[in-house]
Amino acid sequence: MTTTNPPRYHPFQDSMYDGNGDQQSMVQHTTVIISTEPPNDHIIWSLLCFFYSNPCCLGLAALIYSIKARDRKVVGDLEGARHYGATARQLNITSTVLVALGLLFFIITMIVVWEETYD
Repeated sequence: MTTTNPPRYHPFQDSMYDGNGDQQSMVQHTTVIISTEPPNDHIIWSLLCFFYSNPCCLGLAALIYSIKARDRKVVGDLEGARHYGATARQLNITSTVLVALGLLFFIITMIVVWEETYD
């Protein structure tokens, strides 16, 4: 019983030969597919922060940066759009946290006042 080794696979190489059959150069073809996601501008979150929770005008600042990010994306400056989008995201997070803390503080204060009033 004879065993054969499996064939070895090599990357595709295209050789260029001159008229005499001598090899001139080796060319290797490589295909690289880079899929880039468009940067997120957080425009909806910025609008909600602007209309519903705008402490210290952070919602307005986030909306401005979101619009700048969208403009940069339309122009084709993806790095600028990522920068403005990240700034808008940070402003939205700050605005949302401040409003949540303020709402929590208000609810706790109302509970304490309610308890003291009816005791």
